Amino acid sequence: MDLENKNILITGASSGIGEALVKSLAEYKCTLFLISRNMDKLREMQNNLSSFPAEINIYRCDVSKKDEVKLTAAEMLSKSDTIDLAILNAGISRWVFPENYNSADAEETFGTNFLGMIYWIENLLPKFIERKKGTIAAVSSLADNRGYSGSGFYCASKAAISMYFEGLAVDLNSYNIKVVTIKPGFVKTPMTDKNDFMMPFLITPEKAADIIIKGLIKEKRYIIFPYVMYMLTRLVGLIPDRLYEFFARQPYFKVRNKQSEN
Repeated sequence: MDLENKNILITGASSGIGEALVKSLAEYKCTLFLISRNMDKLREMQNNLSSFPAEINIYRCDVSKKDEVKLTAAEMLSKSDTIDLAILNAGISRWVFPENYNSADAEETFGTNFLGMIYWIENLLPKFIERKKGTIAAVSSLADNRGYSGSGFYCASKAAISMYFEGLAVDLNSYNIKVVTIKPGFVKTPMTDKNDFMMPFLITPEKAADIIIKGLIKEKRYIIFPYVMYMLTRLVGLIPDRLYEFFARQPYFKVRNKQSEN
């Protein structure tokens, strides 16, 4: 994929991996459409990158709100008419345990991480199908392989993304629409900064963005990193369920009463 002269949408663009992607993609002569709830940060980024080759357009939108996505997509498409690459990156995480269990955190997590992607695809797909061209990339996670303690809603939302995009890739193949599933390990972002447990093979968002962009240019179906963390999660996924649950219950593997959001 040649990123020059492309129209590129990025959700969750104001922090973490999204922000790093914006800074790297701004070096290409392309048109960026940045989506976030944090309009102040988007304006700051737009100003700071004004001398870069990319044209930057910013939109405030809560991706978990279906009506907001519809209105934002309509406004955006009235300007560009088409999107060549959609990087659906917006995501949050909530630590939920029996003591603070509630459905609101599940609704917010799935609304942002999973349904937010569905809403954007719903509005972009007709144009993609009409042109028989385009790429949809979703940021899932290597945490999609197990239900980790305290992170059940997050892991389930990421597993939903991975499974959904596996089917979507098959469905859209005949329309020449590329589907990319991105699975990072631990990346140093505002979300992971609140973790106080060991995060093996932690990488910077700049490194993550570099890997993602290289993978998109090479038109990879899956972009998974870092490789050692991928192999580790694969091994964890192969552990029999009862044995996994036994180890997961041990005190040194448990995390309690944490909250985080990107």
